[in-house]
Amino acid sequence: MKTLMDIAKVVRSKNAGPFSITLDVLFDSEEMYRLVKEKNFLSRERIAGLYHLTPEDITEVVYFDQAWGIKVTYNREISSGTIGDRDVYGAQQHAPLITLPVEELFTERGTDNGT
Repeated sequence: MKTLMDIAKVVRSKNAGPFSITLDVLFDSEEMYRLVKEKNFLSRERIAGLYHLTPEDITEVVYFDQAWGIKVTYNREISSGTIGDRDVYGAQQHAPLITLPVEELFTERGTDNGT
């Protein structure tokens, strides 16, 4: 089964201030970037489901065509550095994305090889 990490060059997370996390997905193929963008694969609803949030907690989904990148920002449940925060830098929050299955991107196109 192909995952997002199989088609993306970089998947990472980081703080976007003390109250938000940013997820970055960068591609080294314009075709893969366009496919993910055009299918709205990283929608607010999908990200919310992965992270057990509401779609309203997803504050931004931004596409950077020039860099073949997608930035998703969501509200942290606990602010950075507060008691109970397990990832003060937000650097470990991309794990659900790297294992996200992407097969539907290719089956809808009529191909199953991911290219």
